[in-house]
Amino acid sequence: MSSAWLVVGAGLIAGTMNALAGGGSFVTLPALISIGLPSVPANASSTVGLYPGTAASTWAYRDSLGPIGSISLRPLLVVTIVGGAIGAVLLLSTPSKTFDFFLPWLLLFATLTLAFGRQLGERLRSRWHIRPRAVIAVQFVLGIYGGYFGGAIGLMMTAIWRLLDTRDIKSLNGPRTLMVTAANTMAVLIFILAHAVRWTQTLELLVGAIIGGYCGALVGRRAPSSWIRAGTLVIAGSITVLFFVRTYFDSR
Repeated sequence: MSSAWLVVGAGLIAGTMNALAGGGSFVTLPALISIGLPSVPANASSTVGLYPGTAASTWAYRDSLGPIGSISLRPLLVVTIVGGAIGAVLLLSTPSKTFDFFLPWLLLFATLTLAFGRQLGERLRSRWHIRPRAVIAVQFVLGIYGGYFGGAIGLMMTAIWRLLDTRDIKSLNGPRTLMVTAANTMAVLIFILAHAVRWTQTLELLVGAIIGGYCGALVGRRAPSSWIRAGTLVIAGSITVLFFVRTYFDSR
């Protein structure tokens, strides 16, 4: 019973985070690993469990969907879906021990994107003009990343988009949740068909994520962007440090 409540609670927090700024898998993946799931099935189960919550957030943000700069959503959706499928196949081809080794670095990369992506985007935007084709190419790579791991993928998308679109970060929440859902769509189907999902824990996660996803989207319309970013960064940084300790110190 305690493990079930842990997973439901992780889903609630993660669903809220995904609706506000992304990074929900920073919570769900450690929760699933902590109750004994190997890292690859845990990551697949986390993706499936968070998928409906992200979709619920997309519905809540439906009125704010629109193009990113001069790029319509259609080409971004196509490359994101294709990339998500490729990433899912790559994940299932990765041994759990190998994934365990790289996981802290994936988390660190995602955390650094959250911490410095905005500043980097502003500096790049002041020096270079990014072409729409380059944004679509990067979006394809992010789709692969989303299907493979997905930690803070929404944050990475926002950082890249801000090279082309200078709107406030909250105004990009609608397109962000839509693209995260797109990246996960094919990944979810592939994980299910490959029998990589642990359904008991996934369903527990799903219950919390749906509630958190919808409520988080409503809160996101009112909460200050600085609060959202700071809270997400604290969680992401803490989880990253814990995984470095777990992987490179506790195992010795």
